[in-house]
Amino acid sequence: MNFYIYTLGCKVNAYESEVIKENFLQKGYKLDREKPDIIIVNTCSVTNVADQKSRKMVRRFKKNHNNAILVVCGCSSENKETEYNQMDIDILLGNNEKSQIVSLVENYLQTHQKYTKFYHTRNLAFEPMQIEKFTTHTRAYIKIEDGCDNFCSYCIIPYVRGKRRDKDYETVIKEAKMLVNNGHQEIVLTGIHTGSYGFNSDHDLTDLIHELSQIEALKRIRISSIEVTELNDKFLQELKTNPKICDHLHVPLQAGSDEILQKMNRKYNLEEYKEKIKKIKEIRPDISITTDVIVGHPFETEELFQKTIETVKEIAFSKIHVFPYSKREGTASSKMPMQVPETEKHERSKRLCEISSVLEQAYAEKYLGKKLEILIESDQIGTTSNYLKVKCLEEVPINILQNVIIKDVQNGELIGEICR
Repeated sequence: MNFYIYTLGCKVNAYESEVIKENFLQKGYKLDREKPDIIIVNTCSVTNVADQKSRKMVRRFKKNHNNAILVVCGCSSENKETEYNQMDIDILLGNNEKSQIVSLVENYLQTHQKYTKFYHTRNLAFEPMQIEKFTTHTRAYIKIEDGCDNFCSYCIIPYVRGKRRDKDYETVIKEAKMLVNNGHQEIVLTGIHTGSYGFNSDHDLTDLIHELSQIEALKRIRISSIEVTELNDKFLQELKTNPKICDHLHVPLQAGSDEILQKMNRKYNLEEYKEKIKKIKEIRPDISITTDVIVGHPFETEELFQKTIETVKEIAFSKIHVFPYSKREGTASSKMPMQVPETEKHERSKRLCEISSVLEQAYAEKYLGKKLEILIESDQIGTTSNYLKVKCLEEVPINILQNVIIKDVQNGELIGEICR
């Protein structure tokens, strides 16, 4: 039988979908996008738009492949259980039992009984998941953590992903060694709250990074995202001494004013954020610092938005991921007064995106004429340690580290010539 997986959302979902795919392939099923007998939709709920797109894809697959077994799982189904229950789905899950989907499908093939399972609790164990080889990207992801206890006032994720919990330390190392043995030279550590890994245990994220760097054939270790509050002195020392840590950190800012950070229930102020970024740049002057910013959170006036503009320019991020505030039912922010009109949110988002484009171009142009090492990921495209995309002027085999000289920058993309 043939199967197909459609994945929405974050790197954690991408990892979980890869686990599901590997489980199907190991049982003899074939991946086929055009004629699937089984369709799995791994949904996202980070914004209202993500919820809408998730439901839209479910409806599309039901219409275009009405004879296929339909499996729906993930954050959107967890968040909007009632709505998905009305969509006549064969196997409907939240965020738990994703590793059991093959067994659930095989049981359905025997019984033809629909299966729906939600746990309705934040108190969940870490679901065992491992991957032998990541087929979707040259870089391999490892999910080391799940859940979140931060409860930022705008965020639905702690409610749909449960409390924070970790993958066993030795299991992560074993999985990394397996991935490296299968050809991966870069590993991305990911989670819902990745930087909290090892909280109240014997090994924290820095310990894990240090241990992984002992794997000789592993050339790069990348962190998907980390909160500024977790960039402690121990981590900064590792950053200083460990060349395998990529020259890129994604550190969410979310707002460039203390007034809005407080409304968001973020755990730092602007001065603390700026000071930490300054220390990082003193250790690695060329490091790429990217960030997330939410535009139009309740109480954000034009004056406070201008503070955000001033802040991002001062810090000089190499890229800003801009998100118009999305009112998520059940969160503290959704109950706040002074909600910003949609037209204003989108207008501010557009302005901030334009600033991001300028900052991206300025950061990329610093490398004109310089030699950079890239990991070739697809036809003529590679990624630097500091997460810049480089298009090579000639074809290069995939999954090799290659030195290039940067000859041009076009819309933030570097053009590189192979070093002979």
